[in-house]
Amino acid sequence: MSVRRVSLFEVTARITDPEQLKELLGIPFTPEQTACITAPLAPQVVVAGAGSGKTTVMAARVVWLVGTGQVAPEQVLGLTFTNKAAGELAERVRTALVRAGVTDPDVIDPDEPPGEPRISTYHAFAGRLLTDHGLRIGLEPTSRLLADATRYQLAARVLREAPGPYPALTRSFTTLITDLLALDAELAEHLVPPEKLLAYDSALLTALAEAKLSNAELRKIPEAATARRELLDLVVRYRAAKRSRDLLDFGDQIARSAELATTRPEVGEILRDEFRVVLLDEYQDTSVAQRLLLSGLFGQGTGDRATGHAVTAVGDPCQAIYGWRGASVANLDDFPEHFPHADGSPADRYSLSENRRSGGRLLDLANGLAAPLRALHAGVEALRPAPGAERDGSVRIALLPTHAEEIDWLADSLAHLVRTGREPGEIAVLCRTATDFPAIHVALVARDVPVEVVGLSGLIHLPEIADLVAVCEVLQDPGANAALVRLLTGPRWRIGPRDLALLGRRARLLVHRGGDDPDPEQRLAAAVEGVDPAEVVSLADALDTFLDSGAAADDGLAFSADARVRFARLAAELRALRGSLADPLMDVLHRVLSATGLEVELSASPHALAARRRETLGHFLDIAAGFASLDGEASLLAFLGFLRTAVQFEKGLDSALPGGENTVKVLTAHKSKGLEWDVVAVPGLVAGQFPSARARESWTSQPQVLPHALRGDAATLPDIDTWNAKALTAFKSEMRDHQHTEELRLGYVTFTRPRSLLLGSAHWWGPSQKKPRGPSDFLRSLYDHCAEGHGEIEAWAEEPEKDAQNPTLTETGGEQAWPLPLDGESFKRRRRAADDVLARLWATAPQGGRTPVGAAPAPADRHPADRHPADPHPEDAWPEDEEPAWDEEPPWDENELPEDTHADAVPAPREETHPPTPA
Repeated sequence: MSVRRVSLFEVTARITDPEQLKELLGIPFTPEQTACITAPLAPQVVVAGAGSGKTTVMAARVVWLVGTGQVAPEQVLGLTFTNKAAGELAERVRTALVRAGVTDPDVIDPDEPPGEPRISTYHAFAGRLLTDHGLRIGLEPTSRLLADATRYQLAARVLREAPGPYPALTRSFTTLITDLLALDAELAEHLVPPEKLLAYDSALLTALAEAKLSNAELRKIPEAATARRELLDLVVRYRAAKRSRDLLDFGDQIARSAELATTRPEVGEILRDEFRVVLLDEYQDTSVAQRLLLSGLFGQGTGDRATGHAVTAVGDPCQAIYGWRGASVANLDDFPEHFPHADGSPADRYSLSENRRSGGRLLDLANGLAAPLRALHAGVEALRPAPGAERDGSVRIALLPTHAEEIDWLADSLAHLVRTGREPGEIAVLCRTATDFPAIHVALVARDVPVEVVGLSGLIHLPEIADLVAVCEVLQDPGANAALVRLLTGPRWRIGPRDLALLGRRARLLVHRGGDDPDPEQRLAAAVEGVDPAEVVSLADALDTFLDSGAAADDGLAFSADARVRFARLAAELRALRGSLADPLMDVLHRVLSATGLEVELSASPHALAARRRETLGHFLDIAAGFASLDGEASLLAFLGFLRTAVQFEKGLDSALPGGENTVKVLTAHKSKGLEWDVVAVPGLVAGQFPSARARESWTSQPQVLPHALRGDAATLPDIDTWNAKALTAFKSEMRDHQHTEELRLGYVTFTRPRSLLLGSAHWWGPSQKKPRGPSDFLRSLYDHCAEGHGEIEAWAEEPEKDAQNPTLTETGGEQAWPLPLDGESFKRRRRAADDVLARLWATAPQGGRTPVGAAPAPADRHPADRHPADPHPEDAWPEDEEPAWDEEPPWDENELPEDTHADAVPAPREETHPPTPA
């Protein structure tokens, strides 16, 4: 970061008062905006509410400071989070400078081009800082940035090569990859050295050894601490592997930059001399390490005397929705103390509260929702509509009896808007999780509404991708019971609950768990004798017994004939596919697609739904092809770890943004931050889902989570220091309150995205729930808002009777087709074509030839036991008459199934199916 000398000509004043700035830019700035723009060169924090024009204000402030001659353009540094945001801010600044006449694009001296403000991401700035000054802390400038996907490659290699043993790490291999990277990231974000965490957990275990752990929740604490110590050993090995290869990831960049900023005061002096003005965007989303980096360079500095540098931080604590990935909203609240004036007094605080995006009625709703948040944070004011927009904006809500009716209402509403002239690209569907993506996608496609599912986490939930990933999970990990159950109950193999329960019983028998004799003394003897922790209940192992006619012949389990044949075929297919696991990732994926027949089935159909699913599958394969490799081809194991993280954090972790196509965008609420549409639909406003009642991962039970006491923002988080049931209950209650606050922030972000129309909906009966759900607090707030005359209640179903049953579970309907409905005539033509191809291949194949994986020997050789009245061609990968549905609860008795060895596997939401094997 070399220093460029500034000439007097470059800082000549060309703007003299705010009214002139308004006229030059053509923007009628509010008094609030004008105060922020024309503030003196001093530290300040701007609390900018949703839709209040913060980007416009930042660009105008640059124009004001440059135009009034206070700084040169190249003396301005602007930082934000994404490349897209950085590009937009840079373009806004350039355009504003030209429009104001501060810079002239037509008069450029090629020998000495005009300076420009430097706008980049926080990570790019940290990377440049290390390149220029890393040698001051012993970091070689040759260090390379480890791409996010490649981290999983290296973590997988470290896990494979670690000597162990790690008896406390009982989760699946792919889950351990995610846990390793999560703990490494938290240590980096909070600048905690591994030895400090090791000392903390060691002292914790010593204290717990003397405590009376009276319940299962308390006993989880030492289990988590023990596992965290073992996981920490893997983190240390992972960091050593990075150092040996001169690699840094994004967490390392920020952590080493913070070290540089806080230990080398000369670096801050150089930077402050080069950049007289610093703009920090979305400051509420910065981590503790980023705050230390920035305050060390431009705020408190490394000495006793504050720098008083002209830093403007812009953010909104009500939109701080990324705490799960290390962001600390306390950074924005404490900015005045972290970036004081030169005399030590706190920095100034400004507010932007006039929303020029949404109508007044929508803002009334958002203000009511955010009232508890405003009480928590200083400087936050209620949003005001632009003059004349007080009565604009409307809300339409519906509470339907069933989940299916809710999806139909949503799809019908959006289809009507599109038919009546609303552009699809001005509509978005925002969900709390991606569980409903498949149903929404199918419903909109059925109504000829162009639709796009945004982000990798959304793609994984679509059925064509979920089945592909499930096969890969089973191939990689024999203990992936959840993935195998998905395949067995899916449209291809159609195993009923009775046969599935018997398979689970055989799996337990294979590892001598739960034999016929429940004698407690025998169980105690078996426990004392010891069991290999690697010997887990595996449905895949039970499946393999059907390849050997003599295996498990005396277990007395009465499987149906259909199930035996299908189990054997699936086991043979999986065994053949496992032989290719060492091949490149894309080869493995294409072999799976070939064996399952999904790719061919989608390609052969002319239906609109199939076309959309072909696009989805192509997009997923593009992501897989772009998965970065390390020292060779990317592995399936590392890719599955990458996918698991995308699902675990389906809140915007991947950088995918809505495309420019004129389609309805379906995405999670977390990914909607910073975006806006004319119409926003929010389905799934049911109790426990949005706002979510699911607790945030706690360090007391999860080894990959850093204990609160070691975090840089510990003062803002619940803590526990007494190890008894009462203290733990209080801690968990505080954690729930903390989670509820984060859900309020997410709701505020969601309901401030629409410009003119908000649709909200819920249902009583879910796809497979035995108990009714009902409206959440958010939908009840929408109801009250509409009841006051600010919206329309289109439907509000009565609460079911106490003894009522879920109609979705009791109704009997015909089987449906998946992945798409095929008309009978088309199906017959394709069947004849397939038989002709098989016959021709067998006529030309040499004697003794090998049957392809998953293929029948010949049409005439099909086993009669595998036929089913609704299945005229059982070897067909995707029968005409079956459609799996997707939800979270299976139709079988879970007590009859083995415990999944990693229950947090890539989710496979499905509705209840009606398999043809005996129930």
